[in-house]
Amino acid sequence: QVQLVESGGGLVQAGGSLRLSCAASGRTFSNYAMGWFRQAPGKERHSVAAISWSGSSTYYADSVKGRFTISRDNAKNTVYLQMNSLKPEDTAVYYCAADGNYARVVRGTVVSWGQGTQVTVSS
Repeated sequence: QVQLVESGGGLVQAGGSLRLSCAASGRTFSNYAMGWFRQAPGKERHSVAAISWSGSSTYYADSVKGRFTISRDNAKNTVYLQMNSLKPEDTAVYYCAADGNYARVVRGTVVSWGQGTQVTVSS
């Protein structure tokens, strides 16, 4: 289990970009798969992107594929979500997640969650 702190959220115009960061604490960070989830107002939380511990495998929800990129820097214990071509429907609280099992991160059944960071995209 690791502790996660998200940052980088904010208010942007449609078509703009943001990069979210998730700083992880814990000696086993490099062994954890990481992911990003989001929850829009009145909707359920769902997976946005995931990345294996090595970075060799990635997953993207269809709604963000081609626009978002997940990456990680294990030396900095940080995972990123680069969000380009943002749309109003991307507005949500974004959560970082971590688990030792990549499949659980994709599914959202994870051990550790961050507190979330708000992303608001204006139209």
